[in-house]
Amino acid sequence: MFYRESGDFKASYNKDQQIFAIALDRWFVILFCAFAFLVVPFLINDYWEKSVLLPVLVWSMAALGLNILVGYCGQLSLGTGGFMAVGAYASYKLTTAFPELNMFLVVLLSGGITAFVGILFGLPSLRIKGFYLAVATLASQFFLVWLFNKVPWFYNYSASGMISSPERFVFGIAITGPNSPPWATYLFCLTIVVVFALIAKNLTRGRIGRSWMAIRDMDIAAEIIGVPPLNAKLSAFAVSSFYIGVAGALFFSVYLGAAEPTEAFGIDKSFLVLFMIIIGGLGSIFGSFIGAAFMTLMPVLFKNIMVGGLGWPTDLVAHLILILIGGLIMFFLIVEPHGLAQLWRIAKEKLRLWPFPH
Repeated sequence: MFYRESGDFKASYNKDQQIFAIALDRWFVILFCAFAFLVVPFLINDYWEKSVLLPVLVWSMAALGLNILVGYCGQLSLGTGGFMAVGAYASYKLTTAFPELNMFLVVLLSGGITAFVGILFGLPSLRIKGFYLAVATLASQFFLVWLFNKVPWFYNYSASGMISSPERFVFGIAITGPNSPPWATYLFCLTIVVVFALIAKNLTRGRIGRSWMAIRDMDIAAEIIGVPPLNAKLSAFAVSSFYIGVAGALFFSVYLGAAEPTEAFGIDKSFLVLFMIIIGGLGSIFGSFIGAAFMTLMPVLFKNIMVGGLGWPTDLVAHLILILIGGLIMFFLIVEPHGLAQLWRIAKEKLRLWPFPH
């Protein structure tokens, strides 16, 4: 069988610690990234950009951030929508106040501002956990959305209260605004998501990731063996909020182009990202991607088949999608709490041992 480690000997510590132990996995990821960067930009159109590719990339970034906090550190959060709003409004203020600032820097600074806000709202995690922490982060969701609604400075005193992304360029190519080509916005988001996914993977495999997982598994035992809860929990909130802030900046600046906090960053967005990591797999970088792709593409598929193909009413299909999502969440919580990523892991283990029983 071709999917084997036999003969793939590790001659150094670096090779032993590489992310993809099996050569076939490495080649698959390399070829997939090459296809995404070198082929897809020539095939993309407006529909694929706005309905498929950009939503998957943006929500994958948000799911990565929440998975770091919930899946790896065990700190339940329901404030994802509010933190995405922080990233969106930070990017809006930066692009309007500093027109010459590069969009990559705008996105990174927006993530940094969101990380600072995340640390402030993560302070209660030092004293409370579980349901009480979830309620505290839920309060941050409502407070942040209320703040962006009620303080005119955040939306530059606009009469409508909405914010619109001004046109900005990277290497002379429009990335935001109505004239941005689909391939450019796609490559911009893809580059950011791939880089930060690699960073997240290495973070979770290193010392800081082990401290997060120790706190998640048993915080008292982790503190006894020398893991400081203050550093571990606040670093998880900071990194998670940074990723969610970057997702919020991309969501507003590149994907939507205009936003209003109550509609664009409501409580439903917080639950949506939470459902993504539950279905995809808690504590899994790969699970964040497949959960985001599943939750983003499933409604599109259902609408194309049932509304476009079979002529069903749109509201009926929307309710059926909600029922299906609820059923899947209950299924995964009961049958496979580690989500689709665990099913993929089990399939790979069986493939490595085939044809021998396991």
